[in-house]
Amino acid sequence: MSKRNSAAAKTAARERLRAERERQAKRAKVRRQLIVAGSVVGVLAIAGGIGYAVVQGNKPGYWEAAKDDKLVKPANTTGTNGTTVVLGKSTAKKTLVMYEDPRCPICAQFEQTVGSTVKSDFDAGKFKIQYVGATFIDNKDNGEGSKNALSAMGAALNVSPEAFLEYKTALYSTKYHPDETTDKFKDDSYLIKVANTVPALKSNAAFQKAVKDGTYDKWALDMSATFDKSGVTGTPTLKMDGKTLTGSDGTNAPMTVADFTTAITAALKA
Repeated sequence: MSKRNSAAAKTAARERLRAERERQAKRAKVRRQLIVAGSVVGVLAIAGGIGYAVVQGNKPGYWEAAKDDKLVKPANTTGTNGTTVVLGKSTAKKTLVMYEDPRCPICAQFEQTVGSTVKSDFDAGKFKIQYVGATFIDNKDNGEGSKNALSAMGAALNVSPEAFLEYKTALYSTKYHPDETTDKFKDDSYLIKVANTVPALKSNAAFQKAVKDGTYDKWALDMSATFDKSGVTGTPTLKMDGKTLTGSDGTNAPMTVADFTTAITAALKA
């Protein structure tokens, strides 16, 4: 082999080596670019996810948003935002104001023990009943049942005062009132199940639609706000002529028929 050919071969070999190194360098550069691009996408995805989570977190909850809903007042209501619910015979001279939270276990105890006596006196025309609904138990456990049940009670009131009172009794009954720690009233299907025990509400399509659509959700929130402004701090609370009715302990609501009869008799005479 001539020196020329040997030199040419070496030159060609060096050129091939240089070209191979360039190709390797380009491949390495491409890999680095892909890694960087992937990292950017990943960061953007994480940032996007965080951003979405922040946006979602800043969105108001359902009931918070319901405050801005259009108000629909149930029939048989008066006053500001339809939050005055007074039931009974026009000839009754006095009004028993009842403050209750649908989830309240003491309210359920009162209704189960004294409720029939209250209803008997009410039917006899001894007094009207003004109902003020509360939802403070929801606030304690971030629940929904008090608000949802109050909305359903608005739907029952829209049917008739009698349906409202019967539905209230059913919700507080031993069979259907849940333990305070169990938020069963948040489920529309459960509220409708209870309503089906009330003749005027059984298979009542309009009532059921109102419950499912949340027609009276805004009204329930306004009613709850009325309770919050009342100065009453617990349920059940009974008042007549601005004075609180208590049992024999002089502090709590009358929780027996005897205590209620004594308290209401005195209040009616005052």
